[in-house]
Amino acid sequence: MKNILLALAIFLYGCAPKQEAPTTPPPPTLPVVEIVSGLATTYQEYPASVEGTVNVEIRPQVAGYLDKVFVDEGAYVKAGQPLFKINDQPFREQLNNAKASLSAANATLINTQLEIDKFTPLVANKVISDYQLKSAKAANSVALANVEQAKAMVGTAQINLGYSTVKAPVNGFVGRFPKKKGSLVSPTDPEALTQLSDVQEVRVYFALGEDDFINFKKQYGGATLNDKLKKMDPISLLLADQTVYPTQGKIDMIDGQFDKNTGAITMRATFKNAQGLLRSGNTGKVRLSLQHDSAILVPQSATIEMQDKVFVYTVSSDNKVKKMPITIVGKSGKDYLVKDGVKAGDRIVFSGLDILQEGIAITPEKAKPALAQN
Repeated sequence: MKNILLALAIFLYGCAPKQEAPTTPPPPTLPVVEIVSGLATTYQEYPASVEGTVNVEIRPQVAGYLDKVFVDEGAYVKAGQPLFKINDQPFREQLNNAKASLSAANATLINTQLEIDKFTPLVANKVISDYQLKSAKAANSVALANVEQAKAMVGTAQINLGYSTVKAPVNGFVGRFPKKKGSLVSPTDPEALTQLSDVQEVRVYFALGEDDFINFKKQYGGATLNDKLKKMDPISLLLADQTVYPTQGKIDMIDGQFDKNTGAITMRATFKNAQGLLRSGNTGKVRLSLQHDSAILVPQSATIEMQDKVFVYTVSSDNKVKKMPITIVGKSGKDYLVKDGVKAGDRIVFSGLDILQEGIAITPEKAKPALAQN
């Protein structure tokens, strides 16, 4: 009986379906691109501040109460246009007093001349001594000097009266008015009546670090900085809302020395501002183009960022991937400009990086080139 059961068990085991051994999944098929090098243009942005070509403080030149304000804050004014009126009554009285003094001085001068005319024939005829004539001439000289002094006083009074109307020295936009009508103003006030800015053209100031400045200079020929300035390309200005100012500017000044505290050198670009879109005090960024020979470009889509570092997956000759950190020095379109980590001719995974692990094998397929040799 035992033999029969053993034989039956062997028979049933042989009829049972056999389990297949687990198989290894095929390597994932991923697009791969070969890194190339070539001429590339990158753009660097630097914080910038905007100033008008002329920025002047408007201050009173005489003291008095502010009678009138002729313009509103922020208005555009032309050179010579009245801005403020200081009470001019004291200055008119000073002018009247100076004119009266001039009239009195002229009358005295006439009297002394009459004395000279009277004594001259008498001295000639030896009726009187020449002492009286000399005294009359001396008095006439004093009277003449008094007339000139009185004229100067009249001129000063007229100038002060003119100063009671504060006028714009240049074309431009006026700022805010800290002093209102009725305020007492004086030339010694610590605060100006307002500021006036001519912004038909604006000057944009920015700073380059030493390395950037050296690279920037290398792009342009010329023996001196002035020669290089003439050959520099126009630059763009990005406003605070990241829009590009419609008119390009020209770099026309480089500071004479680096700032010892920041290690940067200040540069200036001039932009036309016919529409008045820019005002003094605006901020933004200037965008400079830099040319790079034999640049190594890596598509941004072929990179992954982890812990403030950027990596690519390189593909070896046996199609195994390796995560490699790269050093980025700029951008050119949709590509990164790479300094270290990879070289021309290396193969990297173009997309699908989220499924990769260090050291796995892949089946590479040729990706559509995303690198443009600029």
